[in-house]
Amino acid sequence: MYYRRKILLSILEAFGGTLSRTQMQKLAFLFTRMQATPAYDFVPYRFGCYSFQANQDLAVMQQAGMLSESNLNGFQYWHKQDETAYSSQLKKQDQELLAVLHAQFKDYGPNDLIRHSYVHYPYYAIHSTVAGQYLEDEQLEQVKAARSTLSEKCLFTIGYEGKSLEQYLNQLLQQNVKLLCDVRKNSYSMKYGFSKSQLQHACEQVGIAFRHIPQLGIESDKRRALDTQRDYDVLFADYERSTLPQNHDYLLELAGLFHQYPRIAITCFEAQVCMCHRGKVAAALQALPDWDIPVGHL
Repeated sequence: MYYRRKILLSILEAFGGTLSRTQMQKLAFLFTRMQATPAYDFVPYRFGCYSFQANQDLAVMQQAGMLSESNLNGFQYWHKQDETAYSSQLKKQDQELLAVLHAQFKDYGPNDLIRHSYVHYPYYAIHSTVAGQYLEDEQLEQVKAARSTLSEKCLFTIGYEGKSLEQYLNQLLQQNVKLLCDVRKNSYSMKYGFSKSQLQHACEQVGIAFRHIPQLGIESDKRRALDTQRDYDVLFADYERSTLPQNHDYLLELAGLFHQYPRIAITCFEAQVCMCHRGKVAAALQALPDWDIPVGHL
């Protein structure tokens, strides 16, 4: 079992075996804020801090019979069914953090946890639809100040290699990206969150539009045996000679999206832009007549 899942089960265990969905997310968030290396990352969501990965892990454990879920008065609750004492399997430091978490928040209900997280971590409340119910005017101003106000036109490129879905989304949010364009030929990934439907859903949930332009991607059979930078250079030279000219209309379509979205990011897998064709897409856009939009690589 993934260690991070043992943390979720240990939190449930420490708080009596039953927590609402809201309590589970907020307590997991507060626990991971104390860790040197967080087991989960979070994004600002409709009700504050939220981890897509934690929610996915809980669903997987439910399917495995380790958890069950119930609905009471319109609220969803998680119940620990596995009788294993997972807290005893945590690292000593995490056991100590769990004790701190329980001591501080054992008497907090869902609303108390929401307010606490909003007050102490205002960035995670920037998309909240209920912040006004929990915060005073001065605190709402802190939430407002945490929002990115960058507005000038800019093209970004970003790869998801080595990033969690939440880290990736936070990079986009902090740059106030309004549209993510997926330029993979096949928008599929073995990594959670980065297949087309998952990525589109996550983007839209945090206020980022999504578009897939597979015509600007590279056929998977051409991406085999890429071991050195020289291999990538040969691949990209072919891409610039063939794929880009053959799909020039789609490049123009991408450029035209700036009439609607001032800040756009194009994405693929590789962390380094020099090893990803998204850099060649950006260069082709910069070569268009009258192009004056700056480019940044995230």
